[in-house]
Amino acid sequence: MNTVPISPLRQRMIEDMNARKLCAGTQRAHIRSCKRFAAFLKRSPETATIEDIRLFQLHLAETQVSISTRNGIMTGLRFLFRVTMRRPDLAAELYHLREPQKLPQVMSPDEMKRLLAVATTRKARIMLSLGYGCGLRAGEVVRLKVKHIDTAQKVIRVEQGKGRKDRQVMLSRDILNLLRQWWKMRPTRGDAGTPVEERFLFPGRKTGEPMSTRQLSRLFHKAAEAAGITKGVTLHGLRHSFATHLYERGTHLRTLQALLGTATYCPRTTGRSTHHLSISSSLRRDHWRQAAAQARRHRVCGRASTGRHFCLPPGVDD
Repeated sequence: MNTVPISPLRQRMIEDMNARKLCAGTQRAHIRSCKRFAAFLKRSPETATIEDIRLFQLHLAETQVSISTRNGIMTGLRFLFRVTMRRPDLAAELYHLREPQKLPQVMSPDEMKRLLAVATTRKARIMLSLGYGCGLRAGEVVRLKVKHIDTAQKVIRVEQGKGRKDRQVMLSRDILNLLRQWWKMRPTRGDAGTPVEERFLFPGRKTGEPMSTRQLSRLFHKAAEAAGITKGVTLHGLRHSFATHLYERGTHLRTLQALLGTATYCPRTTGRSTHHLSISSSLRRDHWRQAAAQARRHRVCGRASTGRHFCLPPGVDD
């Protein structure tokens, strides 16, 4: 078999990414970005100049590459120039574009009932129920193992989710019963030699690997079409619907932040899932002032009444 040799620059970049423990998906994206830049130059990126970078960014604008794709390319090139090539002067010429902030499409409780009711298989119904009922990301659903289900405490333990963070999410009795039913009919291919605790709940076609998120997305869109949901909903919208419906029922934003596993406690992150961005900035400031006043009334110095650390967001005076 003929193999294409890896250039010294690419090998050095792979070693730099491994040293920083970048995940496999991030490494593939960075390599694709550098290959695209090299194809534009028709020579090695080591010979790139400031003018080459300017022309490449102009080329991306003229070819109408989406903002998210373009920013991903810039991130990969910035790693190449700043870390691997030690050329901060070239990295300084790269710039990211501001992406438009759009509110996600959220399904109503009635639409969610119809979606789960028309799911064609028990497997699809359970996986969609996990996305909506637990607020899990698609990757977190497909990577669930037996050891992650804590039946005693009625929680699901998410290990190393987005941002390499662990968290626990609620597990209702209904979803637990569905999981027990699924376990009895779950395919056992690839289980030989694997401890029960390490077995995937939703195994994929390849031995020892979970089901792909693309396949789960196909199941979702098939169910949404059967339920007559015509608005542009996505699989990730289940997570937004989970947060929005809890928020409408009076769940505190700090609780939602813990359940969703978002990085910070502010309306710009957790609030995006709860349509909190649609509230004007003045109302958001009033929300935080009221929360601070409530904390003072409870005579809890520096802590909210829930016992968690409390701080005002930037720009809001105490």
